[in-house]
Amino acid sequence: MNMKIVLIGLLLVGSNAVSFSQIAVTSDLFKTLKTEDSLLFNVGFNTCDISQFENLVSDNFEFYHDEAGPTLSKSDFIAGIRDGLCKLPYKARRELVENSLEVYPLEKKGVLYGAIQNGRHRFYALEKDKPEYLTSTARFTHLWLLENGRWRLHRALSYDHHNPK
Repeated sequence: MNMKIVLIGLLLVGSNAVSFSQIAVTSDLFKTLKTEDSLLFNVGFNTCDISQFENLVSDNFEFYHDEAGPTLSKSDFIAGIRDGLCKLPYKARRELVENSLEVYPLEKKGVLYGAIQNGRHRFYALEKDKPEYLTSTARFTHLWLLENGRWRLHRALSYDHHNPK
């Protein structure tokens, strides 16, 4: 058999497998985790509402950032938000890049126990007497697990940060 045909066939099969592994944006799971993302960022991050992090983040939480390094506990993460983000000399705002969110369910023997959520986001700063401006863009990957029927963020990766040119 012609090797070129075999390679093209494998590429087509592989690309179809990848394109269909994400759940539909209309699914309940996608909508639920998009809501959790909104609570985490639109409410928690953008308004410094620490209670959102306390409610959504697992007690076994770990955060990995490509520039700031790892934060290996929930308490250290929340302290970093409270004493860092919330005390910046400007107001920070995170915006989810439209249509970038992806959700991949995790099952064990057909039972949903978690999900992986990927996306891209932009970060902005608003300083007194200045228009809001872009500070960076990045990718994120979140591991959400069901704990007693509630979604909790267990692992977060924030990477591929780029500053505007």
